[in-house]
Amino acid sequence: MISRLRGTVLEKDADDATIDVGGVGYRVNFSTLALGKLPVDGQPVDVRVRTVVREDAFELFGFLTKGEEDLFQLLTAVTRVGPRLALMVLSGMEVPELVAALSRGEVARLSKIHGVGKKTAERLVLELKDKVKNIHLEAVSRGTAPAAIGGSHSDLVSALLNLGYKPPQAEKAAELASQRLGAEATFQALFREALKALRSGG
Repeated sequence: MISRLRGTVLEKDADDATIDVGGVGYRVNFSTLALGKLPVDGQPVDVRVRTVVREDAFELFGFLTKGEEDLFQLLTAVTRVGPRLALMVLSGMEVPELVAALSRGEVARLSKIHGVGKKTAERLVLELKDKVKNIHLEAVSRGTAPAAIGGSHSDLVSALLNLGYKPPQAEKAAELASQRLGAEATFQALFREALKALRSGG
């Protein structure tokens, strides 16, 4: 199974990135937050990978830190939480925030993450409250763009710049996303809305 990829970012999309390793392109799924921190196209990158094999699919899920990967493993072990939903959870909060929310049993906060309802949030807390205390938290791996992604305008612009958009485009898209969704929207929602604006030309 593939556990690590070291190569060059070939291209990035809203949910995944293609990494060129020795002339072979690997499509890797990332959380929205991790994707926003990847280097721009053509730059070197080193990511941790989990391979998920099903009857109808062979998918790669990428992570920038061991803590993020370990949390993904814990999330996918929860009843009715598959790898896609686990990535949505990781897209809703930075790993330290997510670990804190789970360990404190903050069901209301967790249920605000896109794709996570109250029942799922309760299940996450019930099954992971004690387990997440063993998660090792560390800085983003070398070779990734430094960015503390939160919900602010500057963080959103930074993530769009990392995807290769020009500053004026990123600024305009970030502004449109904030106007449409409001300042209280999650980073994930704002990021997707900004990408939608960029692809539709505004």
